[in-house]
Amino acid sequence: MKPDQLIVFRLGSAAVVLAAAGLLAGCASTEGISASAQPLNASDLGLAQTAAPAPLATDWWRAWGDDTLSDLIEQALRSQPSLKVAQARLARAQAAVEGEQSTGGLHVNASADTTREHFSATSIYPAPLGGSIRTLANVQVAAQWEFDFFGRHRAALDAALGQTRAAQADLQAARNLLASQVAQTWVQLGRLQAQREVAQRTLTQREQMLAVIRQRVDAGLDTRVELRQGEGALPDARQQIEALDEQIALARHALAALVAQPPNAFETLRVDLSRLQAGDLPTGVPADLLGRRPDLAAARWRVEAAMRGVDVARAQFYPNVNLAAFIGLSSIGLDRLIEADSRQFGVGPAIRLPIFDSGALRANLRGRTAELDAAIEGYNSALLESVRDAADQLSSLQSVQRQQAEQAQALAAAESAYDIALQRYRAGLTGHLTVLTAETTRLTQRRLGVDLRARDLSARIGLVRALGGGYTDDTPTPSRG
Repeated sequence: MKPDQLIVFRLGSAAVVLAAAGLLAGCASTEGISASAQPLNASDLGLAQTAAPAPLATDWWRAWGDDTLSDLIEQALRSQPSLKVAQARLARAQAAVEGEQSTGGLHVNASADTTREHFSATSIYPAPLGGSIRTLANVQVAAQWEFDFFGRHRAALDAALGQTRAAQADLQAARNLLASQVAQTWVQLGRLQAQREVAQRTLTQREQMLAVIRQRVDAGLDTRVELRQGEGALPDARQQIEALDEQIALARHALAALVAQPPNAFETLRVDLSRLQAGDLPTGVPADLLGRRPDLAAARWRVEAAMRGVDVARAQFYPNVNLAAFIGLSSIGLDRLIEADSRQFGVGPAIRLPIFDSGALRANLRGRTAELDAAIEGYNSALLESVRDAADQLSSLQSVQRQQAEQAQALAAAESAYDIALQRYRAGLTGHLTVLTAETTRLTQRRLGVDLRARDLSARIGLVRALGGGYTDDTPTPSRG
């Protein structure tokens, strides 16, 4: 039989074997193994299904009008080690994709070897080969092609791609969180510095008040009781300033850590919250914006990867078909290696068919199916947490805005009451206690105004983060064909 006839015969035989293998594949069955978890829908959670809202900008902080804040956020995004960890995980996932891409298709290898061997004179080799010392030489190029008839390699590649997309979304989630943390710390620092200004003004006013009390005591209009009250108010004001200085230092240290700078990097940094101009934000929780959260996108891609993992496990129940071929030279004696008669070649299929494996394939499929259930429930959990997070931030923002309207009126009344009390005290028409009470009320309202301004900004930052921070997952989900 000629070599080309042998190849045709082998391939024809392979087709027959493959057909038989398809019939026998039922020996290892997937029956009764399926996922039980179901993903939640946005409608199940009462999310608003509206026309697609304008997406948030990925550099949303630039619209807030503070160049220093923008520079700090962008510096953090360049330097923060936590982002580099996420980048390393993405690189690992991309390497896994490259690994899966290399498993299927054509593989070609070359080999060469030579051996100096003494042949036994009493074995199967007759003289003159038996009893002689000869050199065995082989040079060969071998190729193998694995046919992906049942989609195992395609599914494995899609699973790796899904994990890569999830890692990309995780990186964006880390960026979103870091940007919001820098902005939140910035607001916190601004709040503390504004509180210190209020406390410093209070100290100045109390010092001025003490001077008035002393004049009145000298004039016999007040007693030493009022004098002691005025003197005791000063250490209290100084203690509040010292406590605020401590908190300001800690906030500066936190900001420096986020930007990957030494703790003393921002010792002279001043934050003016009045410069921040937050843009308009949604008044509800639209499903489209919520769906752009990178952590939700990562969870969706993990579900997709787990589904493909199940496809891989199912494909292992079917035959694995390879076509192998080789060509080369083989001789006894190096001097004859390149002769035409030293040629050797071959080609043929290799078919692996699972028939009985003591339940290993079913156990693997059950494991992959459990991973899919876990991924779906992980997505459901992330969705529920996302809805709660966005609703919390929105409720806080709306409540703070209502509180600000009421507090503005309360502050105006407190300022007026203090001015009247001070005028009456100087005129001798009221006691020092009335002034202290009015001052305490005014101080409380000023601090509350600072706090509400900071809470308003903080809630806006939180809502931007909760709605994805401008992230958009434009990568199509792999088809399941």
